[in-house]
Amino acid sequence: MSVHPEVIPKFHPPDFSLPFFADRPIVRVEAAPHDGVLPDNFHATSNHPEYLQVGEGRWLLAAESRMDCVLVLRGDEIEVVEPRRVKKGDPVVLGRRENGEDGIYLHVTGFQPLLEKDPDKFSFRNRGTRETPFSRSYDELYQVLRYDRDNGCIAWVLGPAVAFDHDSRNAMEGLIDSGYCHVVLAGNALATHDLEASRFRTGLGQDIYTQAVQPLGHYNHLDMINEVRRKGGIANAIEGLGLRDGIMYACEKKKIPYVLAGSIRDDGPLPEVIGDVYRAQDEMRVYARQATTVIALATQLHSIAFGNMVPSYRVQPDGTVRPVYFYVVDMTEFCVDKLANRGSAQAQGILTNAQDFVVNLWNNLKLTEP
Repeated sequence: MSVHPEVIPKFHPPDFSLPFFADRPIVRVEAAPHDGVLPDNFHATSNHPEYLQVGEGRWLLAAESRMDCVLVLRGDEIEVVEPRRVKKGDPVVLGRRENGEDGIYLHVTGFQPLLEKDPDKFSFRNRGTRETPFSRSYDELYQVLRYDRDNGCIAWVLGPAVAFDHDSRNAMEGLIDSGYCHVVLAGNALATHDLEASRFRTGLGQDIYTQAVQPLGHYNHLDMINEVRRKGGIANAIEGLGLRDGIMYACEKKKIPYVLAGSIRDDGPLPEVIGDVYRAQDEMRVYARQATTVIALATQLHSIAFGNMVPSYRVQPDGTVRPVYFYVVDMTEFCVDKLANRGSAQAQGILTNAQDFVVNLWNNLKLTEP
């Protein structure tokens, strides 16, 4: 599927015919000495497009990249590999200079417009803050989601806050039902409290609409976990208890995959929660390699974790290159700043609460539903 020019910006690759690249060396590799051990001076990847000079002036783009991995080069095939997965003898790319000096070129401006003149070197409000207007961010997001519903993979990284409110649960269910979600990545809490709301109409014991604390309501999520475990899983519990609304219900109904990664503080947990962090990472990475738009909502740890797995670009089956959009929705600047400081510079922050964001999004997108 080719990139839609009005929604997805055109990618501008480096011009390797320029004299600047004429004397750049061929990239070097060295065999890994042991399983999970890298040679000295190994090259660690970013999430930006990276090119390798493999000979005769040919520069190859790594089709997939992500933070803190290494490049294994076999002929013209570039594989991006986590260090723990490197095998003895793998030809690992060497070099830590990224401007061609080691045969490696990091391209960070591929999706920027070709400006006729440089913008001002100084300006106010270069980063999103609580003072920033987000009208344009919403309008762009509406367009991207409408496009990616049929042409991409929309991944939602959800914190439990979205399940604590009546309207936000309904809105998220509507987004899933209408195709604006292809995978959910979350933890034990999101699924637990969403199921709690489906059965008891509470979130952590509070009514999800009135916020009134219910008698013994603090037992509700524990009872829900126990019931799901008794029935052998989320799908069985939804069917057996006759649950008919919510995020997990919509995922099961629409066959939307979800990955629930465990944490030290989890109650229960639910049977589907993955307690092994490396297995959870592997499952999340399956969808990180497919995602074209990510919306990380009110969950700092999951947002930062998934952000480090996601590249800033995606090579399409027809060879075109498109950006991967990453939206971080939170009440404070900390989460988006942390992501940017960890290398996910493409992360766009929208500073608001989870309920307002999801409801606003659904209220706009549903206007175009048949």
